[in-house]
Amino acid sequence: MPDPVVRRASDVEYEDVGAAEGMSKGVLIGEDQDAPNFAVRRFTLDPGAEVPKHTNEVEHEQYVLSGEYVVGIEEDGEETEHEVSAGDSLLIPAGTVHWYRNEGDDPGAFLCAVPNGDDEIDLV
Repeated sequence: MPDPVVRRASDVEYEDVGAAEGMSKGVLIGEDQDAPNFAVRRFTLDPGAEVPKHTNEVEHEQYVLSGEYVVGIEEDGEETEHEVSAGDSLLIPAGTVHWYRNEGDDPGAFLCAVPNGDDEIDLV
């Protein structure tokens, strides 16, 4: 059994996401904090930033914290874009092609929960 953890925002380190200029990621709780099953990550998306089409090996659930941005999702060969804003939630199943674009003047931010383990990202 892991011990309970309270982690302060000031303790979270953010890093640029290599394939997406203008996007950064901080792991709030994950394997380094002995979380046995899931990691919770916080992403920021700068104004004008675009994340190219990609897939992930694991599902991820997202909750939009702030800003407005576009999330594109491909399903059965059909591409659909959704404008999301604070309070919206998403489920992106493993292997689903998706992308992000912030066309606004304000940064966007979202939480992303994923199962622990490898999450290989493949650009499409």
